[in-house]
Amino acid sequence: MYTVAQLDELKKLLRFHEHRYYVLNDPLIADYEYDQLYQQLIQIEQANPSLITPDSPSQRVGSSLNQGFETTQHLVPMLSLDNSYNAEDLQDFDRKAKELTNITAIEYCVEPKFDGASISLIYENDRLVKAVTRGDGVAGEDITNNIKQIKSIPLYAPFSSLGIQQIEIRGEVILSKAAFDQYNQKLAEQGLPILANPRNAASGSLRMKDPKEVAERNLDAFLYHISFVSFQNDEPPTALSTHAGSLELLWDMGFRSPKQEKKVLNGIEGVIEYCLDYEAKRDDLPYEIDGMVIKVNSLALQEKMGMTSHHPRWAIAFKFKARQATTTLIDVEFQVGRTGAVTPVAKLNPVYLGGVTVSSISIHNEEYILQKDLRKGDQVLIERAGDVIPQIVKSLPDLRTGNESVIAFPKNCPVCQSQLFKEEGEAVWRCINIECKAQVVERMIHFVSKDAMDIKSFGEANIRKFYEQGLITDIPSIYRLNFLALAQMDGFGKKSIDNLQAAIEASKQQPLYRLIYALGIRFVGETTAKTLANAVTHLLDYATKTEEDLLQLEDVGVKVAKSIQGFFANQQNLIMLQELEQLGLQLVNSKKEAVNSGNLQGQSFLFTGTLEQLKRAEAEAMVENAGGTILGGVSSKLNYLVVGADAGSKLEKAKKINSIKIITEQEFITLINP
Repeated sequence: MYTVAQLDELKKLLRFHEHRYYVLNDPLIADYEYDQLYQQLIQIEQANPSLITPDSPSQRVGSSLNQGFETTQHLVPMLSLDNSYNAEDLQDFDRKAKELTNITAIEYCVEPKFDGASISLIYENDRLVKAVTRGDGVAGEDITNNIKQIKSIPLYAPFSSLGIQQIEIRGEVILSKAAFDQYNQKLAEQGLPILANPRNAASGSLRMKDPKEVAERNLDAFLYHISFVSFQNDEPPTALSTHAGSLELLWDMGFRSPKQEKKVLNGIEGVIEYCLDYEAKRDDLPYEIDGMVIKVNSLALQEKMGMTSHHPRWAIAFKFKARQATTTLIDVEFQVGRTGAVTPVAKLNPVYLGGVTVSSISIHNEEYILQKDLRKGDQVLIERAGDVIPQIVKSLPDLRTGNESVIAFPKNCPVCQSQLFKEEGEAVWRCINIECKAQVVERMIHFVSKDAMDIKSFGEANIRKFYEQGLITDIPSIYRLNFLALAQMDGFGKKSIDNLQAAIEASKQQPLYRLIYALGIRFVGETTAKTLANAVTHLLDYATKTEEDLLQLEDVGVKVAKSIQGFFANQQNLIMLQELEQLGLQLVNSKKEAVNSGNLQGQSFLFTGTLEQLKRAEAEAMVENAGGTILGGVSSKLNYLVVGADAGSKLEKAKKINSIKIITEQEFITLINP
């Protein structure tokens, strides 16, 4: 039994977290944790109606407004949705819906719950006249100029052809996973702090003062609800009799509505199954979603069911399992990578997050630690970025007790004790001792990896084990592995040794570009490795090339050229390459001589977006086998840009260069196989 004082403390806590989330855009707890507090309040008030007060968070729609923008009222209040976390909650929602409508089987429309920033758009006489943030649900910030930078939101839509004079549409501004990664890469290259997650990036973009900066982020938007509409006559379009129909109407008017993602289902059991299916495949989607939204499909029934002061009774959100949580940063360890980069790794009090237990998270570099003000002992908010890679969103300094301690970045390599160096313009401290044990091991791990030399059965664990046993000491020693000594070790029978030996021998036939990538030269990825391989007859030709020579190659800039030249100027590296050639590896670019014809001879290609019929690597191989080349970015040297689903900035850049032919995946397949 709660006392009035305890209930007041709970309300105060909820108001505090609402202000941090909605006004400061700086939450201290995860969404799931807030939802649990809110549900606790609802349960107490439902059991004790006399304790409900007008200022309770349950009695209003939202929270305060940010005073940085001019405010404007919504035509219809933007209510929150009631939340559910399991099948039982959805079954209870269905039971209440049946009671309110006196219908035994209800038709529902189910669609993704996009994880972005809520907006409201008003169109009058076919033109966008106002765009507003959610705000407190009654009024929001006028962000019209910023919304006009989002190309998936039409500035004109032919609503008048349907007799519609004025319409208010609700939706969500999002940043696709690809656009988020591209923008963060751009920030990292400029030495700027990266963004925490796509949702915060989208929300923060809407409040930027300069619309040009908004345009650079390549935002997108899904429009999923018509909240108000006025007609020139008394006969509204038949599509507006159902929610699914309204999504079709918005799609036909040029909006990106969840027409293709939605599903109409009879009965709650099918709804539950569809929600669970979507949760299982959420990682494969090109954008972030944090749940599903279930709506009674009939708008007449929605009207009949009505709403509370907080949420409509005809809709509910099924929230996926939490992907954010708070925990304690216990300690920091410093690891050395194959290029000598020293990376701090936060050791956390283990916390279950999105299906995995997280106990370690990379915290990137010294600047990252300072920017996020991380300290040992801090409470931190963590999430699985893209629902895959865990990361710390921020520290929670308001929760500090005084027992926290500053994280001291080492001045010497934690493995070999050599002095660390940081190049001008970089954020990373490096150990430049190439004999450093940690670097030697990491270089070998990279060398045998799938995208490099692809030596199966020779993974990270075996590299570390063999190195500790003295069976391997460097990359060439992989090809001198003593299999008789290996047979004396536990866990290595004849079959496993035969498989490993065969994999090592097979790797000697890998094409030159794979070897170049396997060498782990800084800034040289797979695409650049192919460029380098196709530019020479023999790999050691690079020992005589100048920086100016390298800059003539496609997509090789000053930073990459310096790194390549530095690698081949190192006498130890040249000796290693000569050893590898003597051991039977391919340093000659046989492919350069073999592919001198084909229907794509002399043509360059680049792929963007998600391909539906081909894998990216497969498509690139098809180009090269037909005599074409793959470029690493959009430039005037590009002949074809092949566009898949959810293409981003490359497509927009290509549109500005008239010489580039922009084609679909199917057109590419036809081009390959005329």
